[in-house]
Formats: sequence, C-alpha cells, structure tokens
Amino acid sequence: MFLVEGNKIICELFNSKFKIKEILSTDPQKLDRKDISVTHISDNELKKISFLKTPKDSVAICYLNPEEKSEDLDIQLVLDGIQDPGNLGTIIRLADWFGIEQIICSEDTVDFYNPKVIQASMGSFTRVNMVYCNLVEYLSGTQNVNIGTDMEGENIYRFEKPQKMNLILGNEGNGMRPETEELLYKSISIPRFGNSQSTESLNVSMAAGIILGQLFSK
Repeated sequence: MFLVEGNKIICELFNSKFKIKEILSTDPQKLDRKDISVTHISDNELKKISFLKTPKDSVAICYLNPEEKSEDLDIQLVLDGIQDPGNLGTIIRLADWFGIEQIICSEDTVDFYNPKVIQASMGSFTRVNMVYCNLVEYLSGTQNVNIGTDMEGENIYRFEKPQKMNLILGNEGNGMRPETEELLYKSISIPRFGNSQSTESLNVSMAAGIILGQLFSK
C-alpha cells in the first residue's frame, strides 16, 4: 500500500483506477463518501502519520496497482535513472499536462510510489501509466523513434518531430548511460541564449517542460 496526502490529491483518486482502503482526516465531512471509510483523527495524530513537514488535512491509504504496459503511444517519455522524487513527480505532472499517457522507466529510476513523487505529481499520477523495465531491451524493440536529450544535440527549435517517438531523459548528474545512447536515432538540446557560463545545465524536469512545449507547438 501507499499514502496519498491532502484533500485536493485524494479527490483525484475517486475517479481513478486506484482503490482506497481508508481515509484518515481531521475534517471528515469534506471527504464524506458512502463507499469509503473515513476516520476522524486529531491534528496531533495527523502529524505522527504524515510524511510532510506541514501536514495537510487528510491521508488516504491506497492499494498498489498491478503494473500494465500498453502498446507504444505516439509520444512517450522514457526515463533513464532519474533519482530525485521531486523531478519524477514534476515530470509525471508535465506528461499529464501534455496528454502523454505512458512513461517508461529504467529499473533504477526512483520508485513511483515514493511519497515525494506522489506529492509532486499533484494528482497527475492517477492519469499517467508508469512502466519499469530493462531499458536496453525496451528501446531495442520499440517501433517509436528514440530521441535523446544532450547538451551537444540538435537545436530543439529546428528539430522536426517524428510521428512516433520516445523522448529519453537521463540521470540528473550523469545523463543517459552509454548503452542507452547507442540506441538513439538522434539527440536534441535546448540552446543557451544567456552569456553566463556558471549555469552548466538545466534541471531535468525543467528541460522536459521546455522540450515538450516546443514539440507540441508544431
């Protein structure tokens, strides 16, 4: 099982594939549902069970979903060793915003059910299918065009998006591993317009947002 915190995100669960076992709330009337048990708890009890420094109003205890991979979609995100839960949660939120329904993750990518991932996704995790697998095997067999992200890649503003593609984002510090790079059709990059050399690169979730915005503008 895993926890979801805050009424706003918990309400996203009601119309999703995730099943709720129980809700613990300091204000049960706001989440009153006939089909789910809602237990009233004190603010002090909420602090003891919450993962947050500043606990919200409620905690939902949910069942894990069995992982199911759908067919390759026209555009997918592929994550190669993303480690920061905040980054993964933000990337899931971006995928939801742009209508990307499936993300393929390497086996060493941070756990989708990490509380910080769930929190950072702000409910978008209920609408994006997450699949963990051996990336080399997946990228070798996919019919989508594998497009990587790299500082030396083609300018994103001149890049022609293929009809079916995987956008591959690498580890925050090391980028994509060599065996992933070998399976790329092409790499793309975000050009630097400023003169400052102190900013070496962009945060991976920030870069994902800029690239997706450009890809979907065409």
